[in-house]
Parts: sequence; structure tokens; C-alpha cells
Amino acid sequence: MDLSYILNELGEDRHRYFNAVSPPIIQSSNFAFNTVSDLRNAMADEFENNLYSRGNNPTVDILRKKLAALDGAEDALLFSSGIAAITVPMLALLKKGDHIVAVENSYSWSDKFFKDFLPRFGVEVTLINGSETADFETAIQQQTRIIFLESPNTLSYELQDIKKIAHLAQSKNIITIIDNSYCSPLFQQPILAGIDLVAQSATKYIGGHSDVMAGVLTGSKALIKKIFENEFMNLGPAISPQSAWLLLRGLRTLPLRLNRSFETTKVITKWLSEHSGIASITWPFSSSFPQLTLAQEQMKGCGGLFSFTLKDSNLNKIESFCNNLKHILLAVSWGGHESLVIPAICSIKAKDYDLNNNRHQLIRMYVGLEEPAYLIQDINQALSSLI
Repeated sequence: MDLSYILNELGEDRHRYFNAVSPPIIQSSNFAFNTVSDLRNAMADEFENNLYSRGNNPTVDILRKKLAALDGAEDALLFSSGIAAITVPMLALLKKGDHIVAVENSYSWSDKFFKDFLPRFGVEVTLINGSETADFETAIQQQTRIIFLESPNTLSYELQDIKKIAHLAQSKNIITIIDNSYCSPLFQQPILAGIDLVAQSATKYIGGHSDVMAGVLTGSKALIKKIFENEFMNLGPAISPQSAWLLLRGLRTLPLRLNRSFETTKVITKWLSEHSGIASITWPFSSSFPQLTLAQEQMKGCGGLFSFTLKDSNLNKIESFCNNLKHILLAVSWGGHESLVIPAICSIKAKDYDLNNNRHQLIRMYVGLEEPAYLIQDINQALSSLI
């Protein structure tokens, strides 16, 4: 299906809403019916009908069709956050006594879910590095029901070989789930590589304007419907029509924004790699990245998220560098129009900082839509202030 068709036409039956170019926000929690029979049919299948916006909504449905098509999936579900798109399907597919294999160093709230939440309900979790497929083969048990991937992850960008792991899981009847927030559907399509369910934070690139919180899950219609009819409807993590409309707006410019961020990041990472005050750059498409070949095989592009370390990485120097930035904002998340930076030390108490732990030294940067020279000038003056 053509990308331009998906972004601009798919699901948009304009004759139903006065031929408006932009779909309306159907800001209604409830929908009326002409007959008892019609109401009965809608209540019997909320997955396919608009009954109550906790389940389906016309504005949300347009977005749902587009996001499924972008991933090459049969269907999609929209959630009120990215972490909900990860945790709700886990709750739908797991039971006491089950086991999952998950990559370590994943998004902090995913990691907390694996370490603190699932074990409370009798689900065993094995965390592995995952850079080698053999890591998964070793970790799989008879009770393993899910393999969870995040490729690349969002701080040090370890990759997993998606095709090989999908093939391994299929051979053992294990469901695979991946967090694809880093790449978005434009730069990586895990469904086409054999992954069962793809989750991502739509707050990031899909929204693109730092003004909406949402998550999306794509996969087969059978799996999506199973999740919808049970845990999704029971827990109520639905997205609002207003948020769906903001995501539809964001989708229109997704290719432009993503490619702009990617191209600018090439310039920024090259400049940083040549700066005397920088010790290392970690970005999946950099020449020094240890899994560069795999990155180029399974990713069409890399987006604007990378990490780096200072030559002098004592705690005070890292803090001073970040504090001295004038235009690059100190904040979490990524994917919007604005460039951001967050050092790993934000989640570490000063007394626990370990100069010998590379992960403690990492400074993560997201490159937004500003001019490269504008960003380089800001980084340069912040580095110069450390001398």
C-alpha cells in the first residue's frame, strides 16, 4: 500500500463528513441506534461497531486503520500511553505460572513492569542482553509464552536480530512483542519480519508535536481482537478522540519530520565524533557502532536519538554541560519538533555515580527540526564552558 495513500486517504470517507479535508473530532462518548436489533448487534461486537468510546470511536477508527497499514499489520489498537500498549497485551496473554524472556536495558517503565509487577502475579521473567540470538535460545523454558524485544533500546541502542528471533519463537509457539518506538513504522517494520505484536509510543514521532500522549499496538486481527475484548475493555486505557485527531495531524508530516531529524543527526554525530571533548558516540548508524551491519539490514533509517559521553565524565562536568545548554531543552521523551537532552545521571543518586560504569556517563540527545548549525553552536558553547 502506498505511503502517501495511507497518510492522506486511507480510512477517510470524506463524503460522510461534508467532504471536509481534515476528519472531524467525534467528541462523543455515546452512540444512539434506531432499533433494539441494531443496539443488540453493536453490543455483541464493540470491536467492529461504535457503541461507547471506551471501545471504538469514529475518529480513533480512522487512525487505527492508518497505523495498522503503516506497520503492514491486519489491525491496531490505540492506547492512552505507550506503556499501556506494552503492559495491557502482556496481561491479556499471560497467566500465573507462565514465563517470559525480555531484553534488559529496555524503557524504564517496561523494566519496572518485568521486575516488580509480573512476579507479583506468578509470572517469571528472564532478562537477557539479547544482542545474540543464542541468548534467547538459552533463556527459553517450557513455560515461556512471550519474548519481548526493544530494538534498538532507548539509551545504549543494543539491537536484536528480529527475523532470527521471530523464526525461533515461531518454531516454539511463543508470541513475540517488540517496542518499536525508536524507529517508527517508517524505519522498521517488525511485522514483516515475523513479529506478532508491535507496540510503540505514539507520543513520539507519530504525534510529533509534543502535545499528545498515546500508544499503539499492531498485529493480527485475531490477537488484537482477543486483547480488545478482554483486558483492553476491562482496564479502559482508551485514547480520546481529541488525541486521535492530533495523531492524525502528526501523521501527515511524519516522513518529512523523521527524515529531517535523521539527516541532521548525521551532521551532529559527525561533528561530535571529531570534537576533542567527546569520548564516544553511540548511534546505530554511526561507523563505530558494533552492530552497524545488523542495523542497516533491518532498519531503513535511524531517526534522531543518540547518546554520547564526555572525555571528562565526572558528575559535575556532565551536570555543567547539560545546565549550560541554552537552546537544547533538558527533558525526557523525543520525537517532537524540539531538540532535547537527558543525562543518565538524572536517574542515579550522586553517591551512586560510578565513573567506571559507561551507562552512568551517557548523555542522550534527541535531534529535532532545528538547523544543524544552530544545534552545533549550542553544544559547542556548552562544551567550551567546561574548560
